[in-house]
Amino acid sequence: MYEDDESVFAAMRAGARGYVLKDMDGDDFARALQVVGNGEAIFSRAIASRMMAFFAQPRPTSRPFPQLTESEHAVLALMSRGLNNATIARDLNLTLKTVRNYISNIFRKLAVADRSQAIVRAREAGLQSPNDDKR
Repeated sequence: MYEDDESVFAAMRAGARGYVLKDMDGDDFARALQVVGNGEAIFSRAIASRMMAFFAQPRPTSRPFPQLTESEHAVLALMSRGLNNATIARDLNLTLKTVRNYISNIFRKLAVADRSQAIVRAREAGLQSPNDDKR
């Protein structure tokens, strides 16, 4: 196969359990087939080194639901912890009306019908409140 990153990662995204280069000798190729056939993964040395380098690079962290504002994120995180509107308003120093407005915006932006659907989406995305360690 080809050694460029695009080919390697396309194969991985497609579900490949191994990647070897075409200059591999017959014995190593037979071993690779056997390894993959046993459900394990195998990569040629060059590919394994490149994959290790790729995954060792720091990645920018992206937050879930980029369409939400910081305030909406904070409200959703507290909702996902089961807090009611009054408690969210108190914790974030907001009025109850502002919290209700944020929640309406969250429902619209996440295309959910109610609080429980929003909470499920938040938990599935791993959204947590920045104050989770304080409670």
